[in-house]
Amino acid sequence: MPIELKRDRSAAMAQLLTIRSHALVADGSEAEGGADSGPSPHDLYDAALGACKALTVMWYARKKGIPVDDIHTVVERDDSGERSGVYRLATKLKIQGDLTDAQLHELQAVAHKCPVHKLMSTVTTEITTNVERLS
Repeated sequence: MPIELKRDRSAAMAQLLTIRSHALVADGSEAEGGADSGPSPHDLYDAALGACKALTVMWYARKKGIPVDDIHTVVERDDSGERSGVYRLATKLKIQGDLTDAQLHELQAVAHKCPVHKLMSTVTTEITTNVERLS
């Protein structure tokens, strides 16, 4: 299923993003010339990792009967080396529930295996781009 983006003409750079029945705005920060009317592409990339880790842990905990009541996930970006080929993301999952140390360790191992983490760190992504006239 395609993801579609169309320019939001009410802002200089903003894009209206549609995924299935969901809609949101992506935009650059004011420093980048945008209006900061939504998360930037880097923000969305980083958020995909955090969301995947949280969803993977919740799915696994439910499947295994591990009592996870809540998850709060924080993703911190260090893009200072991005131009030289290093983009660092640090994730922290704070999990609430009546968990043993062994269960917490098990959930940490599961979080490391989320599909987006694998995409970002072990899979070669091939991208093609075509630019055409809009009629």
